[in-house]
Amino acid sequence: MFDFRPKVNVTVTQTGETFACAIGDSVLQGMLRLGRKGIPVGCVNGGCGVCKIKLVEGEISKIGPISRAHVTAEEEAEGYTLACRVSPTCAVTLAVAGKFEKPFTKGHAAQAGPSSTTP
Repeated sequence: MFDFRPKVNVTVTQTGETFACAIGDSVLQGMLRLGRKGIPVGCVNGGCGVCKIKLVEGEISKIGPISRAHVTAEEEAEGYTLACRVSPTCAVTLAVAGKFEKPFTKGHAAQAGPSSTTP
């Protein structure tokens, strides 16, 4: 079945990956629907904080409550949120943040960089 809903591009800064997300779907749903893996996935309903992101560019709208245990009001004012609780309203660029930021970034850098061997 073809999805006729309007879609916008979502770009993950750490990987450079871009995927189309339907307006009204959460950023995380849009990514998972396409089988992508740019954002870490946990419970998918706002309880674990694994999908914490920072909005770099564009606009999003809330589609559910955001747990203050994972995103403080100050962080939210700075652009942090949970990918499972927001939907893009236009093309967005985001960065993975929170618990998996360092391992995620290092893992991607290792994959993207040239391989080196030691004698």
